Amino acid sequence: MQETRQNRIARLLQKELASIFQSQTRDMHGVLVSVTRAKVSPDLSVCTAYLSIFPSERAEELLKNINANEKTIRYDLGQRVRNQLRIIPELRFFIDDSLDYIERIDELLKK
Repeated sequence: MQETRQNRIARLLQKELASIFQSQTRDMHGVLVSVTRAKVSPDLSVCTAYLSIFPSERAEELLKNINANEKTIRYDLGQRVRNQLRIIPELRFFIDDSLDYIERIDELLKK
């Protein structure tokens, strides 16, 4: 039962975070930030979001900027999901480098 609730909340947070990042990066031409996965702790107090950032050369710089503005992002998220959740979870952001990993494997297989 608890896992189902965790999964539903994780999907909700993933969708809303993606919407927030899309609106914030709209004026930054050539930059795409997508939320590939969101995981919520069993007590629903921490949300871990994995971000895919394109171009990957600017990923570290953008992740630092996102972490610096974590409180603003959490506030925006709270405004969007305030009717569904009582407590907005603490946000943690990590870079999802699985696409770079897949690309590297494809390169090695072509050789």
